[in-house]
Amino acid sequence: MIAILWLHVASGIFALAAGALAAAARKGGRLHVRAGTFFFAAMLLLGASAAILEPYRTPPGSPLAGVFVCYFVATGWVAARRRDGRTGRFELAACLVALGFAAATLWSGLAGSASTPAGRGPVFILAALCLLAGLLDLHAYLRRMLTPIQRISRHVWRTCVAFFIATGSFFLGQQQVMPAAVRGSAFLFALAFAPFALMLFWLVRMRLTKQAGPFALRIATAAAAVGPAE
Repeated sequence: MIAILWLHVASGIFALAAGALAAAARKGGRLHVRAGTFFFAAMLLLGASAAILEPYRTPPGSPLAGVFVCYFVATGWVAARRRDGRTGRFELAACLVALGFAAATLWSGLAGSASTPAGRGPVFILAALCLLAGLLDLHAYLRRMLTPIQRISRHVWRTCVAFFIATGSFFLGQQQVMPAAVRGSAFLFALAFAPFALMLFWLVRMRLTKQAGPFALRIATAAAAVGPAE
């Protein structure tokens, strides 16, 4: 468990660095694609190790939290790699995972077995978020083809939710390792919620300027230079 804990910490730090680099890089460029791939791998390790460690925490947590992390980062990454916009079995499987997670989270909240320092409200918010994500997966699967704006929007919001899990866990959940002067400060809250600001910026920009087409083309070109799509 000590080895898994160190893997969890290392993957979290690496995910923060890779996510920040992907956010700062020119969107669709080679650096953005490479940093995004490293972010994807680090977040998968983070989620898998969290699923193993959560039951051994005091008090014990649910391994579903790790599944939640893997789900969002995987669906966001695949949306970027599906350069032709087609959807298929992956989106259907993702839908089943998200709806199952939403049902389990809602049940645990109603039964009182899951709570947070802020009460059970965040548990129900999480269940609603997973329900929304699952329904959007189902919508994508039934459409069979996403427009460039729909595909990149799917990539942006899911990747930013995954990035928030990393930033929130570190800047808000690990304040004991921060300098005393900044603990509980607005600065840490701003860093934690920065992925949502990025998400809103890019979603609004794409909707207003209709630039998802060139954005998607740059991603396709850079991804082809890095390697074949998964």
